[in-house]
Amino acid sequence: MAALPLRDDFDAERCRAAARRSKDGAQTRRLLSIAAIYEGSSRAEAARLGGVTAQIVRDWVERFNREGPEGLVDRKAPGKAPLLGPDHLAALARRVDEGPIPSVHGVVRWRIVDLAQWLYEEFRIAASEDTVSRALRKMGYRKLSARPRHHAQDTHTIEDFKKVSPPAWTKSPPTRASRPMT
Repeated sequence: MAALPLRDDFDAERCRAAARRSKDGAQTRRLLSIAAIYEGSSRAEAARLGGVTAQIVRDWVERFNREGPEGLVDRKAPGKAPLLGPDHLAALARRVDEGPIPSVHGVVRWRIVDLAQWLYEEFRIAASEDTVSRALRKMGYRKLSARPRHHAQDTHTIEDFKKVSPPAWTKSPPTRASRPMT
């Protein structure tokens, strides 16, 4: 298999200069391996210098030929595509803003589990509660919960049993040292 030729607009000196300017250690190592190839080293020797295999050096050469020195910088991996697209998020926001109808939905406020179930019924998306919670938080919604209260609690009785304490801070009476001298 023939080795890929390198770009004509670069040479070993320009690769080393780019490596000196680089703030990324991995890019510097890759540029120095490519500089060695420009100077006539074998691809196997360049792989040894870079601490990788010859196949990886070939990948570096392809990226270098296509994008120049900037192509040798590590990129963030794209990761998995989001489960909820923009249209799903917009529908979820509308659902939260409209709120539940207690007689129809059987709840007085949406819980995360209710919204996850609605997403499955509406779009056939099996989103976990964590996913729905993160999406809502990213859209600016916050989880609010009321302080729990017993169903048989009497508000008038609570007022009768409250302790009435004196204020924590009271003004001290003037002492002899603090009285103005006359």
